Amino acid sequence: MKKNPYSTEREKIVADAICTVASELRLIDVADLVSMLRFERHGDLSDLVASAAEMFFLPGTIKLGIGGDYYLDWSGHPRVVLDLEIRPKGVTIYARLTLERDCGGVEINHIAFDDPADTPHDNTMLLEHSLRAAAFRPFIPAIQVARPAA
Repeated sequence: MKKNPYSTEREKIVADAICTVASELRLIDVADLVSMLRFERHGDLSDLVASAAEMFFLPGTIKLGIGGDYYLDWSGHPRVVLDLEIRPKGVTIYARLTLERDCGGVEINHIAFDDPADTPHDNTMLLEHSLRAAAFRPFIPAIQVARPAA
């Protein structure tokens, strides 16, 4: 998604919303996640994402998108990236959830509002409201940590 002044705020809102789901997914052995991606077992991976999300969101709110990626080499720690489709009422968010050893991250690829408001700020508030309405529990704020330079 082309970055705009609202991108960081929206990614923070989504990260706060799904950090509990990411924590649940990080309980799964990383080798299992990598093997599901490697051998294109998207149905199994989709079931795991749905199971992790159903404890925190209304059914169907968070689903696996078109798959994901993994980064695994001899010199570093594994990293798994899952494509997610997040659909609270009135909004569709296509995002990539990155799961690493000690942290995770969210990158929004695209947001579509069913009935967009007149201003981007109002759309951002709609995004937050719809995610909160779809959640069973209040959000736990995600901690924002700067990544070390590569």
